Amino acid sequence: MALCGGLGAMALPSELIVHIFSFLSDRDKLRASAVCSRWRECLFYPALWTQLKLRIGAGRKDGNSSSDETPKLEFLMRKFGSFVRELQLEFAPVECYIVPLNNDPSSSRMDQPHGPGNEAQLSERWRDAMAAYLDQLLCVLSSIRNNRNLRTLSLYGDTCVLHQEGLLEGSNLHQIHQGDKKINEIQELFMEMLSNSRQLRWLSCSFMLGLVTPCSLACLSNPSAETLQHLSLLDHQLGPLITPSELDRLSNLHSLALDFSDLTSELCGLLASPCRAPLHRLSLLINGAGLEFKPLEGTATEDDWKALVRVSANLRVYVMALEVDNSELLRVLKPSLPLESLHLDSYHSQVSDATLELISQQYNKTLTHFLLLRDNPDFPDLSDSRNEDPLVLLAWRCTQLAVLVVHGYILWSHNLVAISRLRGSSLRVLTVSEESVEYDPNQSVCMEGDPLLNLVKEVSLSLGRVWHPCLNSNQVLSEPTQHFHHELHTFSTGM
Repeated sequence: MALCGGLGAMALPSELIVHIFSFLSDRDKLRASAVCSRWRECLFYPALWTQLKLRIGAGRKDGNSSSDETPKLEFLMRKFGSFVRELQLEFAPVECYIVPLNNDPSSSRMDQPHGPGNEAQLSERWRDAMAAYLDQLLCVLSSIRNNRNLRTLSLYGDTCVLHQEGLLEGSNLHQIHQGDKKINEIQELFMEMLSNSRQLRWLSCSFMLGLVTPCSLACLSNPSAETLQHLSLLDHQLGPLITPSELDRLSNLHSLALDFSDLTSELCGLLASPCRAPLHRLSLLINGAGLEFKPLEGTATEDDWKALVRVSANLRVYVMALEVDNSELLRVLKPSLPLESLHLDSYHSQVSDATLELISQQYNKTLTHFLLLRDNPDFPDLSDSRNEDPLVLLAWRCTQLAVLVVHGYILWSHNLVAISRLRGSSLRVLTVSEESVEYDPNQSVCMEGDPLLNLVKEVSLSLGRVWHPCLNSNQVLSEPTQHFHHELHTFSTGM
């Protein structure tokens, strides 16, 4: 308490107090602001809040409405929205919606009874969550609409569950009270923010309901069109969110993230123009469920990729494929595509050994990250025989491989040992779920001791570090669109 007396902290110059507080986290700054009025005045100095990173609606385990988060958001945006330079927000409007009604964290929404009363309750909770989401988005955009210092804007909507339940159709979204009016206002505010921006360098909008339209990017100011270095526009249901004419304005882009179906031959040709800055990172998402609405016809051809690579020699590509069958994958994976990171995620479909063979042959010089995940209790065996596992061939051919993650496919223990020996310590991440590992009974006869302990010992020795299979598959499996959003950020900033 001496710090609040006439001596101590109160006697220090405000500039020095601000400097000391700059070492605190955002959460600790807000807590410290409650100590006294002097601290509050110093803690809300603009220089301390140049960046703001929030996940809104997260962590609700009590079943309360996500609207409880709105007053806190309004306070923060009222204080900092007009001058913040880096704003990263994740909206999770349905986290409270999918919390089990019995408050038992071990059960899931799908375990609940589907009687008429339960459906009505879920419907009401969904409407409340979506109404809160619209209000929160209005609050954010109203606060930053005239912010000319904004350099980074990253918005992500965690709405995968709503997609799966079919609740994102326009008829459902517009059932919200004043939903049409609010959505129109949100879109207008977003376009106003783009037109008022002057030094925007990073613009990312992923799966944000009712925010981006095919006309939004046309409002981007000319100064921001010159300074923009990263653009990410992702939406499963809408058509192309960027036109060739708008992409032509963004001549200094270094990284780009799109739905694969939106990367048309014409767009790829524009990116290959020698009058533009070379593209360094390209992140592409393929959603098999969305191919019905956004087919692959007209996407970049092999010649388009060759032309792009000639101009952007350092280009690296990250691809995530969700529930995409092998025939569609073969159409996407062109030989000249400079693929560095590949994530194959599915529930029903499964990757064939022929597809893995093609991947290991075509991208043997560029592939560094490979994630093979399948969230299904049926684990297929990729190898025709236990001595010819395609993952072993991939580890052998892809000499730059540094990250390998496997779940949902059978990986024989001796093949796992072979992978670790082939790549050794250069394989920085080797994550395999314990459920995926199978042990050859014929080899177990020849070896003494517990097969799992022998596997751990052999792999650890080959990698040069302690290794264990992943005991909890939930640590391997993540919500795909959220994973893609986070990974493209890391991938794009890693140039």
